Amino acid sequence: MSATGTSPTTPPGQRVGTLPAPRAGADPAGVDRPAPRHRALAVGLLTAIAALAAVVRAWQLDALGFNSDEAVYAGQAASLAGNPRYADLFPVFRAHPMLFQALLSPFFRAGEADVAGRVVVVVLGVATVLAVYPLGARLYGRRVGLIAALLLAVMPYHVVVTRQVLLDGPMVLFATLTLYCLVRFVQTQRLPWYLATAAMLGLTMLTKETSVVLAGGVYAFLALTPMVRRPIRATLVALPVLAAIFAVHPLSQALAGRSSTGRNYLVWQLFRRPNHPMDFYLDNVPTAVGPLVLAAALGGLWWARRRRSWRETLLLSWIAVPVVFFQLWPVKGFQYLLPVAVPVVLLAARALVTLPVPTRLPTLRAWPRRARPATPAAQTPAEPLPAGADRPDPRAARLVPAVRLAAVAVVAVSLLWPAWNTVNHAGRTTFLAGSGGVPGGREAGRWLAAHTPEGSVILTVGPSMANIVRYYGSRQSYGLSVSPNPLHRNPSYTPLQNPDASMRANDLHYVVWDSFSARRSTYFSERLLTLVRRYHGRVVHTEYVDGPDRTPVPVIIIYEVRP
Repeated sequence: MSATGTSPTTPPGQRVGTLPAPRAGADPAGVDRPAPRHRALAVGLLTAIAALAAVVRAWQLDALGFNSDEAVYAGQAASLAGNPRYADLFPVFRAHPMLFQALLSPFFRAGEADVAGRVVVVVLGVATVLAVYPLGARLYGRRVGLIAALLLAVMPYHVVVTRQVLLDGPMVLFATLTLYCLVRFVQTQRLPWYLATAAMLGLTMLTKETSVVLAGGVYAFLALTPMVRRPIRATLVALPVLAAIFAVHPLSQALAGRSSTGRNYLVWQLFRRPNHPMDFYLDNVPTAVGPLVLAAALGGLWWARRRRSWRETLLLSWIAVPVVFFQLWPVKGFQYLLPVAVPVVLLAARALVTLPVPTRLPTLRAWPRRARPATPAAQTPAEPLPAGADRPDPRAARLVPAVRLAAVAVVAVSLLWPAWNTVNHAGRTTFLAGSGGVPGGREAGRWLAAHTPEGSVILTVGPSMANIVRYYGSRQSYGLSVSPNPLHRNPSYTPLQNPDASMRANDLHYVVWDSFSARRSTYFSERLLTLVRRYHGRVVHTEYVDGPDRTPVPVIIIYEVRP
């Protein structure tokens, strides 16, 4: 417990290290108890928001096949379930823990099951939308909780990622529950909620280990908030809870005889080269989150700055630590900043609920009029307003809720429209890792499975297309761009030391060129095409998508090569 006393930021009569007393009619945590009628309305609205979130995420869910990361995680789940189609192509242990893959594995026991995996992610994404409501209600009230859930339900950033078999969508669900438990601890000062925070953070890390940066958000919040108790003794109990849950990952590797896998991946992550410029997040994330959402969040922080409390410190800490970490981390990914979406929508919803709307109109000077005889009812005129004073306008006061509701509608539509356009597309000629499936990848892989002999070996530009070929084509494949230097490659990938020798020995039978990998690495694309020409490559299959003017654009070309 921190020392008692007063500080400039503490209201008179309140000790540092304590929270304000609950309001009348509130529960011990300071949250209003909704009346049964209000509770039923909130349940109805939340159900409608969840349905909207499910529709947006599930619409044309199977329009595109897996991208590289989806193929890897689905392949891991299938290998974990003992699916014979994938057991020899995808190792169970790779760079990340296996909690999410274990949840998927029952759906991947036999055959190809890409849609089932995405449905699981959609369900977890909708669960995150539902989890935002109690979090917002605990922080700012039921209206904020409902509006925040609505904004997250249609936010393009969250919608796009939670339509894919990626770790980040489930990770954000556990991160949201971690934040909820921390809020409950701050409001109740009870040890079980602090231990629950540690346990949920452990599950978050067990979904994706990079979420350990959120522990920095918790630390920053406690360090920057003098009015919140710093439970040093409780922390000594909570840390073992966190460590015990996350220890499942290294223990499972050790019991499986893969104790060196984690160390190899750590070395690779530490020495990976930058894959995007420093302005990558600034160029891609704000538009995906929504410019009006960001404007509302920043505006609310400004016009309510005099009412700043520990709540804003908590949400800003939850945003700042991941943003700073991943901005400085050389390797960048579209979905890495997804944990900040929840605090951003909470701040935006708070701003929309408290949007300042003028309810008083300035006094206007009227033109001089001819004096009229006084009537009995007007013999005691009202006292005139002081010069320059405003007068209340009852009509403007009645319009305040309508204006705020219209602002919510505008912000929600500004998110729904681009989100709908994103999920309703038929195909693209450009691709950003983490932003969706790969057009033509599934079809090319299935063509290889149906039209090439068992045991055929495929060469691709890079490992991304090689993963897709393994998943859909059930063929061993190698990426030409995989570095022979162990420090510069994923330990799961096997490099080709001499592709020419493999071609001459007839160890490589087909070559797959794709425009997405070629756009990222023109050098290896040209080198691959040189091998195609050198070894008598013959086009046997091509996948097209519609270009801007509806003309077919080749995105994947399969060549048969001979020594």
